[in-house]
Amino acid sequence: MRDEVFFDYPVFDNIRDMLYYSLKRNPNNVAFRLKEKNGEEIKYKDITYTEFFEEVNEVGTGFFALGLKGKRIAIIAKNRYEWVLSYVATLLGGMVSVPLDKGLTDVEIESSIIRSKADCIVYEEKYSEVINKVKSENKSNLSEYICMDKVEGVKSLEDIKEIGKKELENGNEDYLKAEIDDKALASLVFTSGTTSNSKIVMLSQYNIARNISDMQLVEDFRSTDINLAFLPFHHTFGSTGQLVMLSTGITTAFPDGLRYIAQNLKEYNITFFVGVPALIEKIYEKINEEIAKKGKTKQVKIGKMFTKILLKFGIDIRRKVFKEIIDGLGGLRFIISGAAPLNKEVEKGLNDLGIMTRQGYGLTETAPVLCAENYKYKRYGSVGFPMKNVQIRIEEKSKEGIGEIVVKAPNVMLGYYEDEEATKAVLKHGWFYTGDYGYIDDDGFVYITGRKKNLIVLKNGKKIFPEEIEEHINKIDLVEECFVFALPKNDDVVLSVKIKYNEEVAKEKYPNLSEEELEKIIWEKIKETNKLFPKYKYVKHMIITTEEFAKTTTNKIKRFEELRKLNLKAS
Repeated sequence: MRDEVFFDYPVFDNIRDMLYYSLKRNPNNVAFRLKEKNGEEIKYKDITYTEFFEEVNEVGTGFFALGLKGKRIAIIAKNRYEWVLSYVATLLGGMVSVPLDKGLTDVEIESSIIRSKADCIVYEEKYSEVINKVKSENKSNLSEYICMDKVEGVKSLEDIKEIGKKELENGNEDYLKAEIDDKALASLVFTSGTTSNSKIVMLSQYNIARNISDMQLVEDFRSTDINLAFLPFHHTFGSTGQLVMLSTGITTAFPDGLRYIAQNLKEYNITFFVGVPALIEKIYEKINEEIAKKGKTKQVKIGKMFTKILLKFGIDIRRKVFKEIIDGLGGLRFIISGAAPLNKEVEKGLNDLGIMTRQGYGLTETAPVLCAENYKYKRYGSVGFPMKNVQIRIEEKSKEGIGEIVVKAPNVMLGYYEDEEATKAVLKHGWFYTGDYGYIDDDGFVYITGRKKNLIVLKNGKKIFPEEIEEHINKIDLVEECFVFALPKNDDVVLSVKIKYNEEVAKEKYPNLSEEELEKIIWEKIKETNKLFPKYKYVKHMIITTEEFAKTTTNKIKRFEELRKLNLKAS
């Protein structure tokens, strides 16, 4: 089971070889489907793989003509075609990509540009003001400023393409024949958090290409799939994910925004979706709401029982039985969840409908995937098996077999940029110390129990992973999301929770109740949840709010920031 593979795919050591292999196999496949709006009129433009790589070569040759060979190119924009074009052009020419978080403040954008020593910035018009400020202050290493959109007085990406096109027509093949050092620095990626305290991960093309090669062996990626690029590209989960699409021959469309995900799934007939648990759980919630609205809850329940029985005999008719539901999602076939644990009931519910749903585990430092449930094997609650070329061991195990997850793999980063001390703390004797706690069961499935930095240690030495308790509290109908923390009391701590309650559920199920009354209902349900755990894990204090939690762009709660709001430090 552990080393079983299901698909044939070559091993690639760099991204250029991998993507040109895909181009050779899928020259006429649609790489991108773009929506073009002209007033009320909407048109769709398809860009084939052949057309995309022609544009990549034009942009890349244009970069070289500007003297950017071997230089660092920062990119900041929402997920859009020009982001991918700039990113791939950078990698295929052996330059260094520096993806920047589109949600950063102006101060953080400037800090990121300076810290990364970027030589060029490719940006969308929205960021013109901060980029002009960076330019005028002249504190950065930037020599070229390229806007994705047409702005007077600024080089546009179209201008760069035209420069490159002319160079290619004149026989300039410097970019096309550029040497790729597989194991040299290829991407500088900021970890989650504010720019001042985030680390910068150094990844090579070898790290990324080997990770994708491993994924291709065990996951059911199809060149006929259509993907909705929702995950932010500045995050490794998003950028590597997009390279997976391009390495397979998949079509990518871009969402209009969070509010329009359901609409976009149908609009583009999306079959493949990669997302974070919060969004996937919302999609499942909407499915159940529609089923209930049509009065088909009982019918669907019976259908699930019937198809489960048939599955035991190797007969899978789930997608036929639940065709109406699946068609309502555009024909969704395959969901991959990452960045945080996916609710077991949601994963099971989607699989029961015939929508293959798998979750994985990884970090920015590992480019990013270490483990995943695969085409054949899944176990609810686990993050599946390690990738084929990933070795995992559990260090300093407790009596329950829980300890820090330590890995050795070709996709482990080169180190943290200009931070030797932090690098030495996590890279030891060829092994990477993830900072995550977990265990491996007898069949080789990996389970994550929590982050080392989030661990709560009581005076008596008992250890508590807040994530374990949060998973159960989040199941309470009135709870939209929560985070568990340690509230200092005397010389020990009291296990506490801060809850953002769901106002929609409150209005629907508990109309006319005051916040104080709602708080009492939630507290009673917390006490019921406590009974699932030993007494030392009981939550004994609660704060409720309607305010949004501080979040990373992959929708994780910024615990340290929330604790600062409460004038607390992490335990």
